Amino acid sequence: MSSMIRATAAYQASATHRGLREQEADVFRRTVGALRLSRASDRIAQVRALADNRRLWIAVVDLVRDPQNALPPALRASIASIGLAVQREMDTESPDFDFLISINENIADGLSGKI
Repeated sequence: MSSMIRATAAYQASATHRGLREQEADVFRRTVGALRLSRASDRIAQVRALADNRRLWIAVVDLVRDPQNALPPALRASIASIGLAVQREMDTESPDFDFLISINENIADGLSGKI
């Protein structure tokens, strides 16, 4: 069995013992890791990390705009506003990686109950 298959199986097994919010926080943490690594890398790595971050935030904004979303309307609006700010930052010629990392870390911490 390859190491990638073992790693995937181990992650799936551990995911069944963690709550949904913690799994969601992990998505933000993985994106933070990619942004950090790409910050000092070549442009291709940066574009990939930014594209992954963009997909994440597009999904988040779409989810909080869904009328069936159970979160309080004020919280949904705040999250959507943050998501749009993140997307605007990524549209700039030289995105501020520290800003993007900070936002994602704060969201991950909130999902994990750390703040």
